[in-house]
Amino acid sequence: MPSRFIRYSPDVETVASPDSDEMLRTVIGKTERFIAESVEAEGTGLAVRDAHAKGYGLVRGEVEILADLPAEYAQGIYATPGRHDALVRFSNGSPHAGADASLGRATGLALKMFGIQGPTLLEDEPDTGTFDYALINAPVFFCNTVKHYLFIQELFLDAPKYFAQGAPGRHRFYREFVTGKGTLAEEEWAWDEFLAFLTVAARPLVNVLLSTYWTMGAVRHGDYIAKVRLAPDPSSAAAVVHRAIDVTSAEEVFRPALVAEMRDRPFAFDIQVQLCADLDRMPVEDLTVEWPERLSPFVTVARLRLPQQDISDEEALRKMDALSFTPWRVTAEHAPLGDIMRARKDVYRRSSLQRHQLNQQERQEPRSADEVLP
Repeated sequence: MPSRFIRYSPDVETVASPDSDEMLRTVIGKTERFIAESVEAEGTGLAVRDAHAKGYGLVRGEVEILADLPAEYAQGIYATPGRHDALVRFSNGSPHAGADASLGRATGLALKMFGIQGPTLLEDEPDTGTFDYALINAPVFFCNTVKHYLFIQELFLDAPKYFAQGAPGRHRFYREFVTGKGTLAEEEWAWDEFLAFLTVAARPLVNVLLSTYWTMGAVRHGDYIAKVRLAPDPSSAAAVVHRAIDVTSAEEVFRPALVAEMRDRPFAFDIQVQLCADLDRMPVEDLTVEWPERLSPFVTVARLRLPQQDISDEEALRKMDALSFTPWRVTAEHAPLGDIMRARKDVYRRSSLQRHQLNQQERQEPRSADEVLP
């Protein structure tokens, strides 16, 4: 029987515009300037990431790839059942590292699996045996193209200045987002991107264990096209005690809540795949569109288990921020798809190289979780 899911072919992605390379160089230049200036500007004494700058904790885990999956889901690394050691970095999505109340509601989960067979898509480190996901706590994203990223990046790097001015600054931020800081013709105004931004900005303030995390865009899933998410296991979520987050109660609230939960009990996430069944209603290039689950439900292909552990050690935070995560540290069967996902390859790489150099950290992909957290 033929599958009802769309098979991957290169033409599901649009061809990059002729000026994409120049725009990408501009983005990388702005990123590198921000990282260089962050050593002093962010108050940590270290260069920070240009997104997800503030980490809340590094957690050891294990991924179990399930057996007996339907053929469409048993693709790539999910075609081979087994267990893999893992590390998870929980973070805030902001490019800044201040008090939690100043950073917004977007949070992230970066997952690194070990012992994965096959070369990665990173030409300078093909044989690491690791596999990354870089996920956010929303099913949509507010940027589709490098052209949009040019002004969205500037707005997010300067966001504290806008929002410190109260309502006038907030309104100016919104106006400049929609109009591309005056660079977009009215018929091109970024309304869809802005509405997606509001969706991300309205995520609930909860313990980071209670959020669901999605790939920002589509990825290959072997012969098919997919989005991937990590959803809290319902029984684990029900057991969480430190649930709601009040960012007005203290300067640091997300990390203490995560530390307390991991100290007292284990936790688990379901790793789930949603296959594309309709390219019009489940587009590859438009990240502002949430793929309807009525067309294709999420199916659990693996489980991430986080054992009870003490993650309060400050040295573990230092090791966490020396790690590198990128959506391109995957095998070819799981390649990121779409314009903005392609741009992330070079931006993430150059950002990581500069950050490690400025911080005098060795940029070496670990071969096991034990190398990071003995």
